Amino acid sequence: MPPEPLGVLLLSGAHDRAHYAFVVASGAAALGRRVVLFASNGGCHALCRNWSSLSDAGRDAVIQARGVAGLDVLRDACLDMQVRMIACEAGLRAEALDPGLLLPGVETAGIATFLEAVGTGRIITI
Repeated sequence: MPPEPLGVLLLSGAHDRAHYAFVVASGAAALGRRVVLFASNGGCHALCRNWSSLSDAGRDAVIQARGVAGLDVLRDACLDMQVRMIACEAGLRAEALDPGLLLPGVETAGIATFLEAVGTGRIITI
């Protein structure tokens, strides 16, 4: 029986939280879990092609210099491992973000779509 899906709910627009949401998502996907990452409010910035509007975005260069995978590497890994990424429609509006700014393959939908996709699986909030 395949493991239950993992839902990652990203609410924060802070780099450290966005980074770790992708660490968790890519790690779970690497272990064979089906993963759904849902971003709302400030977290929607992490699903944009240009994520430099995350607070403390400069932290990415610092952690890369210390040998830690940066946000671009983690996001690419998630895309490669078919992590389903959803940007909340209301969250995009709340942040005044155009859906056209999102990474290719990122869906826009509401919380009901996220909850249905995760089903009886676990959800963590970052």
